Amino acid sequence: MAAETSGKAQDIIIGDVRPCPSDFVPRRGLRGGHRQTVVAAYLPRRNHLPQPEVRLFSVEPEVQILAHCHWQSERAKRKTLVVVHGLEGSSEAQYVIGTANKAWNGGMNVVRMNMRNCGGSERLTKTLYNSSMSSDVAAVVRALMDEDRLPVIAVAGFSMGGNLVLKMAGEWGENPPAQVKAVVGISPALDLSISARALHAWRNRLYEYRFLLGLHGSVTRKARLFPELYRTYPLFSIRSLRDFDDRITAHYGGFDGAEDYYYRAAAARVIDRITVPTLIVHSIDDPFIKISAESRAKILANSHIRYIETTHGGHCAFLADPVGYDGRWAEKKIVDFVKSSG
Repeated sequence: MAAETSGKAQDIIIGDVRPCPSDFVPRRGLRGGHRQTVVAAYLPRRNHLPQPEVRLFSVEPEVQILAHCHWQSERAKRKTLVVVHGLEGSSEAQYVIGTANKAWNGGMNVVRMNMRNCGGSERLTKTLYNSSMSSDVAAVVRALMDEDRLPVIAVAGFSMGGNLVLKMAGEWGENPPAQVKAVVGISPALDLSISARALHAWRNRLYEYRFLLGLHGSVTRKARLFPELYRTYPLFSIRSLRDFDDRITAHYGGFDGAEDYYYRAAAARVIDRITVPTLIVHSIDDPFIKISAESRAKILANSHIRYIETTHGGHCAFLADPVGYDGRWAEKKIVDFVKSSG
């Protein structure tokens, strides 16, 4: 993998193509991927966002998405950033709040989007969410264009949300909406199968167990609301995320098992079709989100994608020294990229 120099990722060459150079230097004492990931999750931050407009977006018949919208004055003259959370996250996730604050301070409208069932919205649909539902993000984008007449829209996603927004962009292919000027994936779970395998490694079991606790709670709440559709599962009967996806996600989502789900839901299948200006940020020391050599080659071969690969950074963390800003480097990169696009 990349050799260490001053803390920045050294360029890794595939043929004559390499990732974009990175200016990320990890915060002192936080070089390890686990350190970055854990500290970033619990480090407190300030939220200066104004009170949001709580809004429901209809994305399918009998399916609504809960979002929190922050509008600048003369919203139609401002850029709008839609932020999508990761697995078992919500619009209240710290990285969503942090990105939203930076975008708001940069003069943008911000839409903090919950995937279906997330953020306490289980009653708004009978279905469960999963990593294939890029059409939900696309439907929110379409509503912002058609109903709000917003002329410049960008979409950023973290982890699972990163997979969703990249999959959406790939599915648009040569015909993306003219109003969408930028797409960003931070630590995107675009290769779901190998990432699920990495998550089950012994050193990552605490992360996996935390995800399983959240997913088990979601299914349990769903079974209480819709007992005719779902049943509860003893927590310790689910041994891994792959087991959960094989027995529950695939079963209720219409997939032929976990591997079929991982294949059909992965942005890796369509990453080469992206034509929207796109930024992908991934750290080599991410504990459990892995990008295959094949997917990486596709990314590097796509001239529409700016790919930044760092040596350190962990998962959705990228904590730098707080010099002139709060040190949340990836969040700043999102806003800088959106500002420079369109």
